[in-house]
Amino acid sequence: MLDNFKDRYLIKFYKPLPALVALGILSTYYFGFFGSVWAVTGEMTRWGGEFLELFGFDTSKYGYYKLQNLNGTPLTRSDGIMLIGMFLGCFIAALWANNVKLRLPASKIRVFQALVGGIISGFGARLAMGCNLANFFTGLPYFSLHSWVFVIFMIIGIYIGTKIVVLPIFQSKAKLVKTSDVRNIKQDKKRARSMFYFGNLIFVLSIVWVIYLCIVGDGKASLLGFALLFGLIFGFIISRAQICFTSAFRDLFLTGRSEMANAVFIGIIIASIGAFSYMMLGHNAKLVWVGPNIMIGGFLFGLGIVIAGGCECGWMYRAVEGQVHYFIVGIGNILGTILLAITWDYYSAPIATSWPKISLLDIFGNYGGLLVNYILLFISLLLIYLYSKRFFVRKYKNIACL
Repeated sequence: MLDNFKDRYLIKFYKPLPALVALGILSTYYFGFFGSVWAVTGEMTRWGGEFLELFGFDTSKYGYYKLQNLNGTPLTRSDGIMLIGMFLGCFIAALWANNVKLRLPASKIRVFQALVGGIISGFGARLAMGCNLANFFTGLPYFSLHSWVFVIFMIIGIYIGTKIVVLPIFQSKAKLVKTSDVRNIKQDKKRARSMFYFGNLIFVLSIVWVIYLCIVGDGKASLLGFALLFGLIFGFIISRAQICFTSAFRDLFLTGRSEMANAVFIGIIIASIGAFSYMMLGHNAKLVWVGPNIMIGGFLFGLGIVIAGGCECGWMYRAVEGQVHYFIVGIGNILGTILLAITWDYYSAPIATSWPKISLLDIFGNYGGLLVNYILLFISLLLIYLYSKRFFVRKYKNIACL
């Protein structure tokens, strides 16, 4: 019985739909607990600012770092400790599945893609005031018009990115060699057992940390324990279900596969009613200027994540699995946030801060805004279905012509 539980829930991959439904529900409760959406690049921006401070930079001179609020440390901010929890959750999941192994990039062009794509996506995410969590998966349920603008331009960026990454320059130079050898793949059971026990140790220590923060802390400090717990669960689920928002649309455009894209929007549909309920109880949701920054940032983010090969969720769980490529993507992300922060004051007024913040609830009323949001979400599902169907119709016609 225990072996069946271990195999089914701790080792095997989860299907995208139930995983994203669970993430949608959990992200709603996260909003209820902390009054902010589940997001990661905002905290990564703070990490970038704190890195600059180590070298004597005065971040107080930069308007963007004032917006992001560098008060405290990653261990005293709910977003900071949640993000640490996500890394731990991803690591525990990888250890339990015996999926931790150092893997170097296959070629120099992959290193270039990881760094440049990471910088572009990090810059774009912060220009648009959020990545595909805050502006997409946990953005659309909160009725800010900027989220829909971001998603449209992100998808355009992803589509163009899929056209770029298939160019010959980005193709692997590895040569296929014919062989007659037959090799049976054997699992190192001793290593798998050791990894599983190590995962147990990290899990137990993490839970002890959660309990310590909840018991010892008071007020805000006790909430840090819940933030860490949410992060552990978020990280574990994205790792076991291999959730990468890049692949949702990239796979749709490259292969016609729509499973991940459908699951993402169904998760958003379920999260929307929970978010709406909390907002009716008085919780304030994030509103962002609907300006050119959202369009440019969304496009750059979509383009960057395809070039890099993964979004924030995607590179996190792959990096802790030992894939060096995604360590570089993460470094590029943080460099991108730094680049945006130190240049923000030069262009923020004309393209961002002078533009209005618009909520669908303000335009259409509470229930009208909820209805409009749901109509747009179901139209999105319909468009995904039609695109996938058209893709395979064209593919079969091309095969028939051959």
